[in-house]
Amino acid sequence: MAMDSIPESKPPAPPPPPFWRDAGSIVVAILVAMVFRTVGAEPFNVPSASMVPTLQVGDTLIAGKAAYGFSRYSAPMDFMAHALDGFHGRVLDNPPERGDVIVFKLPRDTSINYVKRLVGMPGDRIQMREGRLVINGEELPRRDDGAVVIDRGGRTREVRRYIETLPGGREHQILEQSDRAYLDDTMEFKVPEEHYFFVGDNRDDSLDSRVPASGGGVGFVPADNLVGRVDRVMFSRDPDTNWWDVGAFFKGFRSDRWFAAVR
Repeated sequence: MAMDSIPESKPPAPPPPPFWRDAGSIVVAILVAMVFRTVGAEPFNVPSASMVPTLQVGDTLIAGKAAYGFSRYSAPMDFMAHALDGFHGRVLDNPPERGDVIVFKLPRDTSINYVKRLVGMPGDRIQMREGRLVINGEELPRRDDGAVVIDRGGRTREVRRYIETLPGGREHQILEQSDRAYLDDTMEFKVPEEHYFFVGDNRDDSLDSRVPASGGGVGFVPADNLVGRVDRVMFSRDPDTNWWDVGAFFKGFRSDRWFAAVR
């Protein structure tokens, strides 16, 4: 009587090389980071003084992506946004509030991020008259908050700081070098539907919606271009202090601005 043969056992498969194990972990980590930066929050650095005194050059902000819902510009990389060019509108749309500090994509060049304060809602009439912001025919109240010294390219200058009150009672600080600067008197702008009007808190040193896109400015910002709301400064360091300057290294850190609320 023939006996069944016992099959030979196969040796266990060799483990994947360390390179592939590490590569897989790196890919997973990148995907998790990309998802978080798309639906959670994304850091941005402030390169200009257009939002002084609210934001300082060298601040690192966190923009909350979920605040207004998600559009194709919520993607953290330009090529991802371009891949979604056919998608328009916002998922889980939640309109912003007047006075919010917002990161948005520059309409005339969506590879560039801007951060400004929202002052004009769809349908509003916005104008500047002798340095005063006028919304729907009403000049906004402001009260003097003293003089501050600003540094512009190594040259210091004293300017006035004011507390401006938006419709609804929300207050924020602004700077005015004078009430007769280039953008202190403008035409009246009618904000189109599904668009917004933004200005910088440093009123005489801000390229914003007061200058149309055709003139090299911002113009009206489509709702799709909103990236996220800025609620907090996470980190701040004076960009004029070199990282390699050992003697001044720690002086460059603005610890009083770390985790500071943005209003």
